[in-house]
Amino acid sequence: MPSAHFTRIVIRIEGLKMQKKLTITVDADVYDGLHRVIGRRRISRFLSDLARPHVIDQDLSAGYAAMAADTVREIEAEAWSDGLVADIVVAADRVG
Repeated sequence: MPSAHFTRIVIRIEGLKMQKKLTITVDADVYDGLHRVIGRRRISRFLSDLARPHVIDQDLSAGYAAMAADTVREIEAEAWSDGLVADIVVAADRVG
């Protein structure tokens, strides 16, 4: 069971021209994991990047256009979806 001890982390959220300081409270095991996995001096950027798509209004069509322009991603997505279709055909053959 996680410790009831809390540790404070100071996060700077990057804006277009300025950063804002934010203090949050997390469980000690989360704090230790952030330091172990993400590393010191990289936690603020990690949490900012993690939160950004959930709190910043984005133009959905511009996002889709950017994804469509990423040809490597499109090739990988097509291969993934083709694999799903193949899995369905194999599963259907097994059933009946």
